[in-house]
Amino acid sequence: MTFAELSAALQQGGVVGAGGAGFPSYAKLNEKADTIILNCAECEPLLKLHRQVLEQNAKEILDTLDLIAKILGVKQVIIGVKEAYHGAVSACEALLPFYNNMSIALLPEIYPAGDEIVLIYEATGRVVAPGALPISQGIVVFNVETMLNAWYAIQGKPVTHKYVTICGEVSNPVTVLAPIGCTVKDLLPLAGPITCADPSYVMGGLMMGALGSPSTVITKTSNAVIVLPSDHPVVSQKQRKTSVDLHRAMAACCHCNYCTDLCPRHLLGHPIDPAAFMRVASHMKADVVKPYVDSYFCCGCGLCEMYACGQSLSPRALLTATKNGLRAGGVMPPKDVKPASVPKNRDYRRVPVARLTARLGVTKYDLPAPITEDEVAVKKVSIPLSQHIGVPATPIVKVGDTVEIGQPIATAAEGKLSVAIHASVNGKVTAVTEKCVTVSTRK
Repeated sequence: MTFAELSAALQQGGVVGAGGAGFPSYAKLNEKADTIILNCAECEPLLKLHRQVLEQNAKEILDTLDLIAKILGVKQVIIGVKEAYHGAVSACEALLPFYNNMSIALLPEIYPAGDEIVLIYEATGRVVAPGALPISQGIVVFNVETMLNAWYAIQGKPVTHKYVTICGEVSNPVTVLAPIGCTVKDLLPLAGPITCADPSYVMGGLMMGALGSPSTVITKTSNAVIVLPSDHPVVSQKQRKTSVDLHRAMAACCHCNYCTDLCPRHLLGHPIDPAAFMRVASHMKADVVKPYVDSYFCCGCGLCEMYACGQSLSPRALLTATKNGLRAGGVMPPKDVKPASVPKNRDYRRVPVARLTARLGVTKYDLPAPITEDEVAVKKVSIPLSQHIGVPATPIVKVGDTVEIGQPIATAAEGKLSVAIHASVNGKVTAVTEKCVTVSTRK
């Protein structure tokens, strides 16, 4: 297989980052890379699916990594997996003798080890400069499920389903293989009855996820549905308003510096400084510009507001609002910023996942959520045409068309960063809009 053939297979197969923002995987292929890292550092508390998928599909995933490595001509492939993921580690160790230049980097049980900049440092010791991409250090990072999807795409089977963990206030925590375009409500029966009276739904992760609802649609980047009581502190934190957060910062920020002390990007020498930002923001200082502009270097992990701050303030939310405001105002991120040296005390400021889980008040929900073979029963799916960074796919079906699982329903926008979209069920197209294609299953 050539570089062009691999790129086409990933684009036409609809393969995007399954563990993050949905960056099209074909666009990550780069012959300047010398290292590929597999990201199995699933760091959000309660999530289990990446280690499970790697344990169950190690050969397919490692075969795909090996193929991509040969096509790109990279020198090494590193499997970044937490030492605590014993099943996944054992599955990979058993296969390593069959591959050249492939090794395992055992990662600590810290948050956010899954952040690719943190992962790269933990696995290789290389520091990616602020605002730069991993390829600047000769590295390409792929998520576990992304590589499984790539393996299928190379065989001609496109992305139609997504692994999703359902946990929290449910009687049977489980990981399901959900057809893309179904809803949270479709998945909940597989996890058994909800065990609280007034549930809320956190999509993706407790730290970086957002609140959803039973009607929220599952996409290629959906990782979890975490059911919590509506009065849970995590839910309350995600419901707060930025305007209120700013006034709370003005009233209560004690300038303790803990948010900066524990910031994972700051600990890699990046210029993000939440404490300095909170000082200028809480005093409404407009003449000190740098802390505002440096908001561009916040990775949004949430440690500052969900773990570090003793006043329960929201540095991350305020940094995000500032970053969005700067972008809307046409202020560009600083370029060619050099990182400071990594502080010697970094290892002592890494946050253990177990401690974070306890701080969030979710230890009792940290239970096995095995992958089930049960199918998700759906009456219809509404498949978004934009499930990835870049330009939405262009629909190629019309109302009344009959489609089969895996059939293309939208093509990648020509000449743009885009991927194809495929039917996730057998059925009839009942609606086509600029945002999604709805397919009703056959009776």
